[in-house]
Amino acid sequence: MFSRLTRPQALAVCALPVVALIATAVFAPLPFSVAQPGSTANVLGSFKGSQVITISGASVRRTTGQLRMTTIVATGPDAHVSLGNVIDGWFATDRAVMPRDAVYPSGNNVKEIERHNAEQMKQSQDAATRAALGYLGLGKDKDIKVSLKLADVGGPSAGLLFSLGIIDKLHGDGKGGDLSGGRTIAGTGTISPDGTVGAVGGVSLKTRAARRDGASVFLVPKAECTDARAELPEGLRLVPVTTLKGAVAALTALEHGGSVPSC
Repeated sequence: MFSRLTRPQALAVCALPVVALIATAVFAPLPFSVAQPGSTANVLGSFKGSQVITISGASVRRTTGQLRMTTIVATGPDAHVSLGNVIDGWFATDRAVMPRDAVYPSGNNVKEIERHNAEQMKQSQDAATRAALGYLGLGKDKDIKVSLKLADVGGPSAGLLFSLGIIDKLHGDGKGGDLSGGRTIAGTGTISPDGTVGAVGGVSLKTRAARRDGASVFLVPKAECTDARAELPEGLRLVPVTTLKGAVAALTALEHGGSVPSC
């Protein structure tokens, strides 16, 4: 024998699967990472107790001002990111939702990703050294050794700032002054051995980290100007760059009153 359900009872029964589906969607892991502004480091100084740039075989200048590389901090590759986390991240001004594949190589475990990031950092350091020494005309025939150390930071995005730091320590602005002009300059960008600056991602978060830590100027890969302008902190000036040579020229112009590019 079966009894007929009343309309409210029927609606309640039908609603149960819908509620279950919604709950599953809200709490199920999604292929995203939630990122926020990370630490910055003055490449002309020390970071976590170690000198970032150490040079031997050449005279090193005493510098003023700061050249700060910037980072983002993202949820780990194995973190559980739910729909609720994604929605919160979309509406937060101090966080950003990014595809996990844009932050971590797809399909790798945590150890493989850590190893990959360490390799990228090493390649970035090598490229930064070659680009800086090449810019200064100091080839392999010169007995100059550069050591770069940035504890617990991986990936290639510090390349541009590494190169600028090496140039500042060896050459400055070429007129007896510093590339920074005594300012706190921040930025991001990959670097290739020939001095080409590449895009990195997470720029809007890095500008926030830069301004938080006192920067007034931010060097940004030109291709990412739009992203950098989207939520630009007040008091931070964007300077787009495509090459190491262009970055040096922009900083020199900034100090000596020349024409400086803008986004």
